[in-house]
Amino acid sequence: MVRHLISILDVQDEMNEILDRGSLIKTRQKNGEIYEPLKNKSLGMIFEKPSTRTRVSFEVGMTQLGGHSLYLSPKDLQIGRGETIADTARVLSRFLDGIMYRAFSNKVMRELADNATIPVISGLDDVEHPCQILADLLTIKEHKGPFEGLRLAYVGDGNNVCNSLMLGAAIVGMDMVVSCPEGYEPDQALFMKAQEIAERNESSVVMERDPVKAVTEADVIYTDVWISMGQEGAEAEAKERAFRPYQVNEALVSHAKEDYVFMHCLPAHRGYEVTDGVVDSDNSIVLDEAENRLHAQKAVMERFMA
Repeated sequence: MVRHLISILDVQDEMNEILDRGSLIKTRQKNGEIYEPLKNKSLGMIFEKPSTRTRVSFEVGMTQLGGHSLYLSPKDLQIGRGETIADTARVLSRFLDGIMYRAFSNKVMRELADNATIPVISGLDDVEHPCQILADLLTIKEHKGPFEGLRLAYVGDGNNVCNSLMLGAAIVGMDMVVSCPEGYEPDQALFMKAQEIAERNESSVVMERDPVKAVTEADVIYTDVWISMGQEGAEAEAKERAFRPYQVNEALVSHAKEDYVFMHCLPAHRGYEVTDGVVDSDNSIVLDEAENRLHAQKAVMERFMA
């Protein structure tokens, strides 16, 4: 039966295996070993939203695994001229071995997966960003060791990254506190699901409106952009006003543990959600985090496409 990665929940029973595999694949690559489990296989990459890290990591990762990737924007496909997403899925399934889809809509993402007979891997939609969170968890594990007992503070917009991060933290048994302005909370159903999973794993996922309380004694501080792609204009101005008290700056991070690490999925809007002094500090691991998109996604592609 074909499997898809649309939500981080799709790999909740094999999360640690994927993280361990990503670490092993990373070590092999750093040692110069050739490892090509996807030799002669092809990945179609559909991008409705542009990206630096998603495109480069999937394209390079597929090459390193011995396969081939195709970059496809809506203007390259007939969906840009009215072909249904269902027909697109059925046709691409005859040519490819997998599809990576970076979409505006989770509904459309699921429609593509429902009609594909090959694996569909989410490169982001408006609800979740599972591959980013696998890279994040791999990075945390590298820098902080076992997840149990760690405190992750997410400060900022309760967006798709936050949604997947809550679920991911709960699955691995890490405590997480979310701090965001009123009206910008994460998806309520996913928040409750994360709390349910966390309770089973003897950890916690909670909301804390005060960002200072949220980051106090934190091992990891995570933020993301306030203004997502497509939210420019009047909405952006309103969000900036609401989020100013939630900027991750030197004063805020002083309440965390001395050896805390700072994370951001990038691109960062410096001077907005985070200051230069934080993102460029010795505590920042954003470049390790970005690199691990490559290694975590190679583990995903191997598992879903080999």
